[in-house]
Amino acid sequence: MDSELINIFNDQREPIGVATRKEVHKHGYWHEAFHCWFISRDEFDDYIYLQLRSEHKRDYPNLFDITAAGHLLFNESVADGIREIKEETGIDVAYHELISLGILDYVVVKNDFIDKEIAHVYLHNYNRPLDDFTVQSEEVSGMFMTRFSDFYELWMGQRDQIDLQGFVMDEQGNRIEINKVVEKVQFVPHDEEFYKLIVDKIKSFLELEEGSYESKTNSR
Repeated sequence: MDSELINIFNDQREPIGVATRKEVHKHGYWHEAFHCWFISRDEFDDYIYLQLRSEHKRDYPNLFDITAAGHLLFNESVADGIREIKEETGIDVAYHELISLGILDYVVVKNDFIDKEIAHVYLHNYNRPLDDFTVQSEEVSGMFMTRFSDFYELWMGQRDQIDLQGFVMDEQGNRIEINKVVEKVQFVPHDEEFYKLIVDKIKSFLELEEGSYESKTNSR
């Protein structure tokens, strides 16, 4: 994986060549990534889905993260990023089914690891059971869901903990259902302002969807 080739950019986001994944994080080159957050709605609430990163991952093992995300390789378009969804969650999603939240920058510096991503961020309306997720064990240990309102309040500093429900896979490949109470420190340390921006954008989308639904209902 360290030898994967990735397009790199200068601080003006202009392409300057290609580098290996290892070089990208060593030298702190800007590079493109694909992020997709799964959301769902029932008659009572909105939910957001989170992956639990594998304990075997070199970067941020055993931490909760975006539903599916990864680097775009040098020969890939943004639309090709949907492969990350299939690889990490087992769910087939077409690019046209995604809702764009825009292109966002964030930077994480941790010792000699510098992650400067140009993130193409999307939402996907997920309408299937949690059991339908099939995780890639080398990348993902499990999948969880939580009420979006709780997730929003966590990153906006309005609560310290949230409840998650989901599953992990044990070493024998068995699915174990788990309920967990987690804090911010149990999430991948994307910049906190990045989390705030994401949850704010998702909240705006959900409010727009709710308004559209109510409008259609009232017009009947």
